Amino acid sequence: MGAMNGNLFDDGQNARAGDAAVKTAAGSPLPERMRPRTLDEIVGQDELLGPGRPLRRLVESDALPSLLLWGPPGCGKTSLARVIAARSQAHFLEYSAVQVGSRELKAVMAEAEKMRRSLGRRTIIFLDEIHRFNKAQQDALLPWVERGDAVLIGATTENPSFEINAALLSRTRLFVLAPLEPSHLVTILRRALDDPRGLPEGAPPFADDALDALAGLGDGDARTALSLLEMTVAALGESGDDAVAGTVDAARIASLVRDRALRYDKAGEEHFNLISALHKSLRNSDADAAVYYLARMLEAGEDPLYVARRMVRFASEDVGLADPLALPQALAARDAIHFLGMPEGALALAQAAVYLALAPKSNALYKGYGAAADEVRRGVNPPVPERLRNAPTALMKKLGYGKGYAYAHDDPAGITAMDCLPDRLAGRRFYEPTARGHEAPLGERLRKIREWRLRHAERDRPEGESS
Repeated sequence: MGAMNGNLFDDGQNARAGDAAVKTAAGSPLPERMRPRTLDEIVGQDELLGPGRPLRRLVESDALPSLLLWGPPGCGKTSLARVIAARSQAHFLEYSAVQVGSRELKAVMAEAEKMRRSLGRRTIIFLDEIHRFNKAQQDALLPWVERGDAVLIGATTENPSFEINAALLSRTRLFVLAPLEPSHLVTILRRALDDPRGLPEGAPPFADDALDALAGLGDGDARTALSLLEMTVAALGESGDDAVAGTVDAARIASLVRDRALRYDKAGEEHFNLISALHKSLRNSDADAAVYYLARMLEAGEDPLYVARRMVRFASEDVGLADPLALPQALAARDAIHFLGMPEGALALAQAAVYLALAPKSNALYKGYGAAADEVRRGVNPPVPERLRNAPTALMKKLGYGKGYAYAHDDPAGITAMDCLPDRLAGRRFYEPTARGHEAPLGERLRKIREWRLRHAERDRPEGESS
């Protein structure tokens, strides 16, 4: 969407841009026709827009600062911006970051500055999908936002912490719009059935379960729910089947709406939210939740090999030696995906997910490697002890390589008292097993080995040498 008006000074074209913002042509899609016209018509954002709530007070005062509206698709960000425009005495311009460049916005901002200084009239610029602006483009907005030459309302579906420059974030007020609940979508659908702006005359009545079904398919997105309602009515009208006459019920909705696009952006925050939910469900031994989040990702088109890689990582990070079969299970699921592809391979991932969820958990390997890596990163890494170095040449033997090496197989116990760590790190412990699963007997064996070494080291230490 380009600017609603290219000339801020042309009052003939731009008079009450806010009014224009909420008017829609009769032939517009149903979601566009049903956009809220007032704050009270906005559904599902009572925490921000209820009586006395912070954003409502700012809107009603007509003294808005620059804002960022963050929320999922179809929750009302654009509608809210247009309602603000309808209430305000300011000029209102609407852009999509996908279609407008920073050069055009700079020109508009410069005009807004002139208007504010010469006529005392503010300009509100609504920038949808602001997260699609790169760092340089966002930086270009800073001077005008900072001086207040224009009020910026940016809308984003992505986490501003990741997608919006810290400088711009600090100069705006962030408001988080909640996802719409099914009950909110039912309210919006009922309004479309009753409002003159909604469905055309002759549209069939819809049963409560049909509206519930459409709300469920909407998945929190009012735009999707209204589009499905419009599509359903159109499909019924085109069928010419007398059997479809009368009230539309949930069964009829199911037969008309076979598939839908699940809300899932493989490069966006929802991707990371879902993989985080899967990982934490596995860690908490919640097999049901693990299978659910796995299905959420795979049915939305996630790369199954990405999920398999995360499971392989989980097998070592969160299960480790508490169940040594966890890693082979995860690797087997990866191989099954390569061999079978999708959708057949989804069951192999589900099998691995359930196994990992039910396996005993230990992060001892994760902590042990982390402690060793921290020691290495300190940068003071002693040389490998000479006793552990191979001596393939006479010179190396003369220099002491291999001197003092104790061959474990020569000892009846199969171990020796020799310390393999550098002398400066002697006695350091990096791996501390838990008492869970298979790690319990491993931990007991490790305890015995450490005690044996300590006793024999004391026994073999030359007389008079302190420990």
